[in-house]
Amino acid sequence: MKPIRIIVGLGNPGREYAETRHNVGFMVLDRLAEHFRVEWKADKARKAELAAGPGVLLVKPQTYMNASGESVGPLMRYFKFDPEQVFVIYDDISFPVGALRLRAGGSAGGHNGMKSLIAHLGTEKFPRLRVGISAPGQKQMVSHVLGKFAPDERPLLEEALLKSTAAALMALKDGFDAAANQFNIRKEKKKKEKPAPPPTEEQTAENTPPPAEPAP
Repeated sequence: MKPIRIIVGLGNPGREYAETRHNVGFMVLDRLAEHFRVEWKADKARKAELAAGPGVLLVKPQTYMNASGESVGPLMRYFKFDPEQVFVIYDDISFPVGALRLRAGGSAGGHNGMKSLIAHLGTEKFPRLRVGISAPGQKQMVSHVLGKFAPDERPLLEEALLKSTAAALMALKDGFDAAANQFNIRKEKKKKEKPAPPPTEEQTAENTPPPAEPAP
């Protein structure tokens, strides 16, 4: 893969959405901007907030989630980058809070922000980091993703933000594959222990102690 040149965090603009589950992508981008010690600047023409890190452009689309591609697509073409150089970070209800999954491509999986990106980038083949926000359960989907994290979820969220920031930095330095190998959680297959075969007659004879000699 070509080196990553744009990192996009998905979310909704506005103070009312700042701490919601749907804005996990924005949260990670804020951590990256803090790491690089760069400030966000509004770019109304490109419908985004931008921050220039060393060799990478950080992007928070300001179009609202469902139209994220309207910002990212033109930015990618303006700088003449390929889709595989655009690394997207966003929330995913398929995983519990704190879980991460990196993939080099794939479908939108029902995520409207990703649907917009795929439409405007013209392909599904671009790297992404999915950050778990848990399934809605009995809640309606909209109220869940636009709701805030529960107090007992905050430690898991903080851990996820730290790991996501580290994963993005590794993807920049060592490549996306290296980051995926490091941060993707693999389920270890349980090895089934086969029962030991019954001893053969020879083994039984070898392990049988000799008969005791009669006492004098």
